[in-house]
Amino acid sequence: MNKAADIGKVSAKGSFHVLWGLVISNIILAVGTIFIARLLGPEMYGLYNIALVAPVLMTIFRDWGISYAMVRFSAQYKAENRSAKIRSILITGLVFDICIGFALTIVSLLLSDYLAIDVFNRPVVTPLIRITSFYIFANALIGGATAAFTGTDRMELNSLMLVFGAAAKTALMITLVVLGFGIYGASIGFTASSIIAGLIGILFTLMVYRGLPKPSDIKLEIRAYLAKMLRYGVPLSLSVMVTALLAQFYAFILPIYVIDNTVIGNLKIAQNFVVLIAFFSTPIVTMLFPAFSKLDVERDKEQLKIAFQFSIKYASLLVVPVACLIMALSGPVVFTLYGTTYQTAPAFLALLAVTYLYTGFGSLSIGNLFSSQGQTRLVLILSVISAVIGFPVGLVLIVQYGAFGLIVASLTASLPSLLISLYWTKKYYGLTVDWESSAKILMSSVVAAVLTYFTASQIGFASWGQLIIGVLIFVLVLIPAMVLSRAVTRSDLSNLRLMSSGLGTLTGIVDKILNTIEKLMTLLKI
Repeated sequence: MNKAADIGKVSAKGSFHVLWGLVISNIILAVGTIFIARLLGPEMYGLYNIALVAPVLMTIFRDWGISYAMVRFSAQYKAENRSAKIRSILITGLVFDICIGFALTIVSLLLSDYLAIDVFNRPVVTPLIRITSFYIFANALIGGATAAFTGTDRMELNSLMLVFGAAAKTALMITLVVLGFGIYGASIGFTASSIIAGLIGILFTLMVYRGLPKPSDIKLEIRAYLAKMLRYGVPLSLSVMVTALLAQFYAFILPIYVIDNTVIGNLKIAQNFVVLIAFFSTPIVTMLFPAFSKLDVERDKEQLKIAFQFSIKYASLLVVPVACLIMALSGPVVFTLYGTTYQTAPAFLALLAVTYLYTGFGSLSIGNLFSSQGQTRLVLILSVISAVIGFPVGLVLIVQYGAFGLIVASLTASLPSLLISLYWTKKYYGLTVDWESSAKILMSSVVAAVLTYFTASQIGFASWGQLIIGVLIFVLVLIPAMVLSRAVTRSDLSNLRLMSSGLGTLTGIVDKILNTIEKLMTLLKI
């Protein structure tokens, strides 16, 4: 229990550093997105995002599992007090990522004409694809730096990289669009700022690198670790490629079968806003992998069981209510920020938020568990199953129902693999989800969301007024519902206090929230 609690404390601290970086950077990006979406309008905003489809798709084939190997082995060696080996892990991973990123950038530049004219039937996006092709190289820099920070528990540096990149992106994109460069200015601003963020990330990585002990023979270590990292990472990378390729396949074929650029613009607005939920889910996912990597299923089975169930429950307490809140207030939030011209974006947003409800079933935890224990082939098999289902289902639904079909396909394709994962985890690891706890969290969140939706929809206020009142209603209903259903117990409050004790000034804020909940429990005699 002590070991699991210590890992939880370290993970909570790392999650906090991820969280503040995500919150600040995404607020900055949201400002830029709102301005750009309003300035360009649905039609031009749709074209801008079509230009990004191919370069983003190519980033899937950049890493080959090296980043995952960087995280896993760095965390493992740090836990084993063999930090000297981390130096070779970092330099090997960075060199590999940068070389592959540069090569794929050249490929994207060469294919720009073909993609714009023959695939998307939109010749106007040819120069846009050429501009955004350099994002692939920038993504290699950012990805390598992020893996280095995650494996060495230096997520504060990752957050600084994100914030600087977001500030550059928002400033450049708005400035260039306002100056009259339109979608070209948006594309240039996006690409240039990504390169800036990547260079900042590499600078910070070198700082971490210099602070590590030197191994006895760097050249021999690099050669040995490249083979070792690829052996570990390739199966995992293939699984990630398959999963990412499925999502990008949907984005790739949507412009082919949906001629109206306005629909694509509305969908992208919804996809942009759903990252609000990622404020809470991404820190959890980021820190679970190195946390689980510090435990062995044979040696630390009891600690792993505790860590696994805690990760699902406390992730659900954060993510599921936020997803339900977004679903209930999708209309007011979209119209407040982006205006009423994006008419179908609220429906898209509400559907996209459904996938985060799977958190209560372990969707954020179980993949990290398998990867941390070296079960990369199993992760690959599960991804292939999702792809075998998702590709044909997605094609049929997108052809028939357009953007709505894309969302439904993405929601259903992963469910069979999740069910298989839960069965495998129970059979071979003896680990399972605390189903009663997950059900209580989901029930409390749904009740709060339903009451919020019907109350806010009956208020004759402007969209911003409905949004403010809706949030207040949701919070006032959710907390008592969580307490009365015993979704949150006094034991949970103690665990959360322990885990949040390393959050610095934020610890006081968390304590006040937990104390308020505890007083409510006392008042209700729970």
